[in-house]
Amino acid sequence: MNELFRILSLSAVAITVLAAPARAEDVKAGDLVITQAWTRATPNGAKIGGGYVTIENKGTTPDRLVGGAGDIAGKVEIHEMAMDNGVMKMRPIDKGLTIEPGKTVKLAPGGYHLMMFDLKAPLKQGDKVPVTLQFEKAGKVSVTLDVQGVGAQAPGGGDDHSGHMMKKM
Repeated sequence: MNELFRILSLSAVAITVLAAPARAEDVKAGDLVITQAWTRATPNGAKIGGGYVTIENKGTTPDRLVGGAGDIAGKVEIHEMAMDNGVMKMRPIDKGLTIEPGKTVKLAPGGYHLMMFDLKAPLKQGDKVPVTLQFEKAGKVSVTLDVQGVGAQAPGGGDDHSGHMMKKM
């Protein structure tokens, strides 16, 4: 009976692990740790898409995300969405996004994000999209964006609304 219980328990754990949504691997580059790299699926014909990552600086000096690139898009920029006198505005961050030592910066819907222009193909749920992030100190860092559903708010398609925090311009 104990052996049967052990086998059933191990089977339940294996099924749970295998059924969990695929998650992008953590990427380490110098003092930076990049996690939760993802994007949303796009409809056919869409020419833009957003990319999201979490960047933690475990070092003692700041670094700056200054750009990006990817074969899927003609251009990748760092953008922010923010409220300006009650109007939502999106704008590129020309001087890059600073990641202070000991801090974590989350690129998420409604805030900082990667803007991918001139998409060469639709982003399809379940796909993995390679992009390269350019940092001032860590240099070029390859990450893979997991493509979630069209309306996803967080990796795994969950309804995590924490990314809706907006900065006043």
